Amino acid sequence: MRIARPILLVSTPIGVIFGLREAWRLAGPKMALLMAAMLAVVGAFVWWTVLRIRQERALERESLESRAGDR
Repeated sequence: MRIARPILLVSTPIGVIFGLREAWRLAGPKMALLMAAMLAVVGAFVWWTVLRIRQERALERESLESRAGDR
C-alpha cells in the first residue's frame, strides 16, 4: 500500500485526461463534454459522501465526549 497509493494518485488523473482526449478524438466534442459532465456528477457525489461521513463521525465524536463529560 505504501507504493500503490502514490502511483494511483498520479496515474488516475492521467488516465482520466487521456480518456477525455480519446473521446474527443474518436467521437468529437459532444462525447468528451458528456464524459466530463459524467465525471463531474460522480465526483460531486463522492465528495458529498465524504463530507457526510466526516459530519457523522464528528457528531458521533461529540456525543461520545459529552457522555464521557457527564460521568
